[in-house]
Amino acid sequence: MTAEESNEEKWYAMRIYKNETEAEDKLAGDGSILYFIPKRHALRTYHGKKSLRLVPVIPNLVFVRASYRKIIDFKQEKYNSLQFIVNGRESTPRYITVRDKDMDSFIKICQQYSNNTRFYKPEDINISRGTKVRVHGGPLDMVEGSFVKVSGKRSKQLVVLLTGIMAVSTTVEPEYLEVIG
Repeated sequence: MTAEESNEEKWYAMRIYKNETEAEDKLAGDGSILYFIPKRHALRTYHGKKSLRLVPVIPNLVFVRASYRKIIDFKQEKYNSLQFIVNGRESTPRYITVRDKDMDSFIKICQQYSNNTRFYKPEDINISRGTKVRVHGGPLDMVEGSFVKVSGKRSKQLVVLLTGIMAVSTTVEPEYLEVIG
């Protein structure tokens, strides 16, 4: 069964072309589509004044949770600049999707907006050496990821990887971790 034939809701990785603010307003105004744009605080200068602003981590990237049909209808009726990201490395391109469990962990870490949260390209982290862990307690309760040493960091980090898209890491005290694999 293809994505077009399925009514199953999934997290799709999508591109927002041109105006991210407008796209976020359209998605928020719709109310029937769940979306997430990873953001971080950054120092920006507007009209000669510096201020701390919440900005997208990766320009033009949004995660949308809905069925394929619902997204197509939304694009046709409200905002056509939203585009599916496809995995072009295969002979037949597939839409890039993220498992619910991985996305939930990713969102929890991103919503911390803390100074110890860092974003990495997947190739910057050697996940194969990492130990699979689950956090118990605190704002990251039940988040699963890999406990690894990230190059350039003195402490070990909990890393949640969205395969082929990005990874996010944060410092977690070892006493809160359970080894799961």
